[in-house]
Amino acid sequence: MLLTVETLLRPDQVALCRERLAAETWVDGRVTAGEQSARAKRNLQLPEDAPAARELGEMILAALGRNPAFVSAALPLRVFPPLFNRYDAGMAFDTHVDNAIRFAGPVRFRTDLAATLFLTDPADYDGGELIVEDTFGEHAVKLAAGDLVLYPASSLHRVAPITRGSRWAAFFWAQSMIRSDAQRGLLWTLDEAIQALTIKVGQADPQLVSLTGLYNNLLRMWSEV
Repeated sequence: MLLTVETLLRPDQVALCRERLAAETWVDGRVTAGEQSARAKRNLQLPEDAPAARELGEMILAALGRNPAFVSAALPLRVFPPLFNRYDAGMAFDTHVDNAIRFAGPVRFRTDLAATLFLTDPADYDGGELIVEDTFGEHAVKLAAGDLVLYPASSLHRVAPITRGSRWAAFFWAQSMIRSDAQRGLLWTLDEAIQALTIKVGQADPQLVSLTGLYNNLLRMWSEV
């Protein structure tokens, strides 16, 4: 499952992110990488305890909670506090897989889903595509500022080298109530169909009630809470 969420942040919110991040001091991105990723990672990152990281992270988490597409697709149990990275000319992140477990203080997160929230207009830089591999091949993702891409954290992925400009983004992980990507994808498809049918036939339609019951029973069967 690879999902694009358009306009997770409004233009004014993106502008606020850019302003706050521009005033901060960036550090070598390898400080948060595992042993394998550190060899592949060439970027800059905002320290996790930077005031802007906490402030902007809370704004992003609030936007995620209000976004029905993210909630339906991710079925999040918890979301890792957003981090922020920057790729300048010549920087890249070679092919890697994210760590399965992340720690936010004493809280452990299983990284079922990874997310990148783009904070730079695509016209302002060349390269920098997020390239995600799955059974259907490679998917190159380069979105408008304020848009988010969500994909399985188990996927091989990389960030293509920047050849002009600078690419800024927020990135984070979600632990889903549904561990299996296949089961989560089925529930997402079913929920999308239910929402579309609700508009056409109304909530009281017997077949729609049956489908809604099926969705909730599958969620009850598969969820870990």
